[in-house]
Amino acid sequence: MSKGHLLEKFVQSVLGFLTLLTLFILVVILGAVFWKGAPAIDWEFLTQASTDFGTSGGILYQTAGTLLLMTGAVAVSLPVAFGTALFQTEYLKSDRLKRFFRNLFYSLNGMPTILFGLVGYMVFGVYLEAGVSWLSGTLILAVMILPTLQVSFQQAVEALPEKYRDAGLALGLSPGAMVCSVIIPQSLFGIITGVLLGLARAAGETAAIMFTATTFSGILLPSSWTDPVPTLQTHILVLAQEALNPQAVAHAWGAGLVLLSLAFILIAGAFFCRSRMHMESER
Repeated sequence: MSKGHLLEKFVQSVLGFLTLLTLFILVVILGAVFWKGAPAIDWEFLTQASTDFGTSGGILYQTAGTLLLMTGAVAVSLPVAFGTALFQTEYLKSDRLKRFFRNLFYSLNGMPTILFGLVGYMVFGVYLEAGVSWLSGTLILAVMILPTLQVSFQQAVEALPEKYRDAGLALGLSPGAMVCSVIIPQSLFGIITGVLLGLARAAGETAAIMFTATTFSGILLPSSWTDPVPTLQTHILVLAQEALNPQAVAHAWGAGLVLLSLAFILIAGAFFCRSRMHMESER
């Protein structure tokens, strides 16, 4: 057996080992969350308000607050992301500018979330005088998930076969009519994928929310634009600090399992839509 073949086998073995190690770590983490969190999950835990600083009661308002921030962020970010994706794919002709914008969005996606929270608080909370509120949290989350949505939308549009555009041109469609009649309908699964991935990322953010959107206890759902909002993320953070209180730790694991389940549902939906989008682009 040649040295080249031995080296190839060695590299394959190392890569296989690293893959199995990563899978093992993932299974351990998911198993620990399920094992610790499942005993705390019941109907009362999901439908009651928390009391005694979260050590008793449920997570009703924390779950509702998290969903409120997620949906608000997507609603704000969706038109901006889709508009920039259409501009880059349908109207921008310079390859250099396309690479510049693509790298810009990738860089924004890799920025530490703590910086988003700090800048978001200074801009939305201080200069725009929104304070620590669900509005500030929604706006900063919208900025954070913008790259995820934009990249997904752009990939969906670029994956469309040229026959769709050729058919639209043959019918004499204007650029605007092409977008409305051809691009959007045929990219629908990609759009849904981007939305679900954006929701999943918004569900996992903590640092930015701590700076801009929530306080740690004593709040229900907001009644105005400037009210804070309870979230599962900060609820888990507060309860996890009560290590000497078994009830608080159990509730923290239960809230973590709910948050994890929410993120996995969104990611599973995104994978399903992504597979449908690939099927559409391969017709």
